[in-house]
Amino acid sequence: MIKVENLTKIYKLTKKKMAELKTTRNVKIAVDKISFEAHDGEIFGLLGPNGAGKTTTMRMMATLLLPTEGTITVQGNDVKKHPDKVRKCIGFLTNELKLDPHFSPKYTMEFFGKLYGLSDEQISARRDELFDKFAIKDFENKKIESLSTGMKQKLSIAVSLIHNPQVVIFDEPTNGLDIITARVVTDYLQELKKEGKLVIVSTHIMSLAEKLCDKVAIIIDGKLVANGTVKEIVSSKNSVDLEDAFFELYKENYKED
Repeated sequence: MIKVENLTKIYKLTKKKMAELKTTRNVKIAVDKISFEAHDGEIFGLLGPNGAGKTTTMRMMATLLLPTEGTITVQGNDVKKHPDKVRKCIGFLTNELKLDPHFSPKYTMEFFGKLYGLSDEQISARRDELFDKFAIKDFENKKIESLSTGMKQKLSIAVSLIHNPQVVIFDEPTNGLDIITARVVTDYLQELKKEGKLVIVSTHIMSLAEKLCDKVAIIIDGKLVANGTVKEIVSSKNSVDLEDAFFELYKENYKED
């Protein structure tokens, strides 16, 4: 379970950054007092446009950023007080994960497995399981730089899951993937849910969220504007689908600087 309470992240802006953002304010409130819960055995979606605060929220969940205010607990562990315990029970996939292009997939899995303290036998068994699942086996000894974009993404997912975490946090997991590879990824997320794991995904693709997620939280301009099942949110805006409901919420809540 992940519990988020009054979560806030504020950045101080340099004059250069203020000019880039075309704002006169010297602070940026990236996340503004948001609260929600996500439970084991469900896929929970963080939805919103680019720049809404989804990735910042996920980075705080993963202990990569410290909240300015508020709290996050992951499986009962506070991200500020017990970051090491949080890292052991989560798998975090971000588009910014950079794999060494000169490493092979096989060596990469060994490298990250040892970082998590796994034995050679554990690494081998987990690697074989994930490589079979994502059809990486035939490419395990090739250099990563020679792999396709889809294969690199599947390897990134395998790396983030090497330690078999209970909580899986994926930032835009299908971004840039072809339709076949994207389907492999979303099918696997549903398998993780069936295993009782908590899966949190961020996306700006409403059709994907509607198909995949048990519950969603919609963030616009750093604020939580909706939280519940897809059916509840669509019904609350008298909309035909999640995309229409999202645009209604966007019109109501987005404010220009």
